[in-house]
Amino acid sequence: MPFLTLGLSPSLARNAQNLGYTTPTPIQTQAIPVVLSGRDLVATAQTGTGKTAAFLLPVLHGLLTQPRGSSRALILTPTRELAQQIHEVFRGLAAGTQIRSTLVIGGVPSFPQARDLRAGIDVVVATPGRLLDHLDGGAFRPNAIGTLILDEADQMFDMGFLPSLKRIIQKLPTKRQTLLFSATMPPEIASLGKAILHDPVNVSIGTQGTPTSSVSQMAYPVATHLKTALLQHLLEQWERPSVLVFTRTKHGAKKLAGKLYDAGHGVAELHSNRSPSQRARAMQAFRNKSVPIMVATNIAARGLDVRHITHVVNFDVPEAPEEYVHRIGRTGRAGDEGMSFVLVSPEESGRLARVERHLGKRIPREHLKDFDYHAGPNRADKAPEDRRKPGPVAAGGRYLKPTRGQGGRR
Repeated sequence: MPFLTLGLSPSLARNAQNLGYTTPTPIQTQAIPVVLSGRDLVATAQTGTGKTAAFLLPVLHGLLTQPRGSSRALILTPTRELAQQIHEVFRGLAAGTQIRSTLVIGGVPSFPQARDLRAGIDVVVATPGRLLDHLDGGAFRPNAIGTLILDEADQMFDMGFLPSLKRIIQKLPTKRQTLLFSATMPPEIASLGKAILHDPVNVSIGTQGTPTSSVSQMAYPVATHLKTALLQHLLEQWERPSVLVFTRTKHGAKKLAGKLYDAGHGVAELHSNRSPSQRARAMQAFRNKSVPIMVATNIAARGLDVRHITHVVNFDVPEAPEEYVHRIGRTGRAGDEGMSFVLVSPEESGRLARVERHLGKRIPREHLKDFDYHAGPNRADKAPEDRRKPGPVAAGGRYLKPTRGQGGRR
């Protein structure tokens, strides 16, 4: 069990191996001993390098020998999906121990969360907004928190959570271990780190703001009205793919998911217009391979770890080059190979140029010989008649995407 060499208990090393963590990644190799030593830590690493296990494993190790009865570790993260993912990974790594965690996020009933918090459950995995509600209401009593983890700290800043973070941190014990994990380190996060960390160890893996080398990239120049048709053409060429498609807007995600569904594909959609339960069902279906395609906005661009994603498609060129890097980081996870494609219209050439300047290289262009680039504007909206049937998941009543007969598409 390779994780034993990092100083972890045999039970945790065994659980890590059972979850597929066969060999420690560089961020895990460097971060775990630091956390076990009790030092504060600032860790920056490319997305997909194993940051979650890098903080969960040593925190769990420390909790094994501590008295129970109060919440002792707090993990703050920007999105519900990422919090849910961390919670699930925690449960797997903690299997067979008495260490328990609770998930504190918005959009779901707060009473069970308050009950767990009042009971002093060991580890709290939370988004800032809902945790503040429980803090203000008295359910969350942070006086015994010995470890604070800020995950995807740069995204929390981007989403406007910095004031909430400061309010929460002010209520925590000053004597604690603080771990700050981030894909990038903008000045605002660096300043926050200086204010809340004590003599931290700095660990940096890879080049900030660049994708891992395990992801192959390709750009497909195409007219806007032909993007859907080109995407369908590509999907038909890929054998047993698991595809994450990013759109710029939630309206665009809904529209594209509908067209792929009408063409016979099993598809889920993930964006902020979906309810928490719909988002959870969509993630579960994509994670367990019930549907091969997820259409999402940037809500899925950070931290989400679905190891079997084979292709990431940028249906729209993102506004910011950093968004492109985070998006394609959803494939090629933990050293696996992945493929990334961006569909670029003439109007988006300037955005792609900014992405390439950020990457420091040109993304190769591809022109398909068997695709009609001269089709009229209606091409993208027409699927072959034999493809106009419900996808397998929809037919089984399990999805996901709103079906006709329930008030139309919502």
